[in-house]
Amino acid sequence: SPGEVLLTIHGAARPVLSAERVALNFVQRLSGIATLTQRYVAAVAGTEAIVVDTRKTTPGLRTLEKYAVRAGGGQNHRTGLYDGVLIKDNHLVAAGGITAAVRVARRHGSHLLRVEVEVDTLDQAREAVEAGADVILLDNFDATGLREAVAMIAGRAMTEASGGINLTTVRAAAEAGVTLISVGALTHSAPAIDVGLDFDFVIA
Repeated sequence: SPGEVLLTIHGAARPVLSAERVALNFVQRLSGIATLTQRYVAAVAGTEAIVVDTRKTTPGLRTLEKYAVRAGGGQNHRTGLYDGVLIKDNHLVAAGGITAAVRVARRHGSHLLRVEVEVDTLDQAREAVEAGADVILLDNFDATGLREAVAMIAGRAMTEASGGINLTTVRAAAEAGVTLISVGALTHSAPAIDVGLDFDFVIA
């Protein structure tokens, strides 16, 4: 809230003033992410949906930005390519289709990794479920399409809504019954929070 003190530090003037801008940049950026995440989490309150981030993060700052998402009440999706398999449209072209792509992922990936398939039609969602995908990412489905997909999948895989999700649409996506709602905007479009440093000089 306005006027709230986030942190009090003590030190010599020169290093404090030298570090001021860098420190404020981090605090403003990460506080913005946490605040935006909290707004999304509040928007789906009372549903079973979990708000998660994506890998659309600032180069070099992914760990910090994902921490900020957790601070705002969200959860983390993949951190890298190593902790989950997400089969997207280009992978489907390269592998020759959904079933083939899931088969390749199972053959070459660890048995501990979940396999997720991004789909943009109900028929693709059905094929992904039948191929044994653990998670079905429903890309740019409207609320009606999400409900139809969730009903068709019927608990055989986790469901994730993604694409076109904003604070206006996130509630409808949650009420459609999906397990996860991934929001790239949490980390790539969060506005910075206005934070400043007030300097009080004391002569020792």
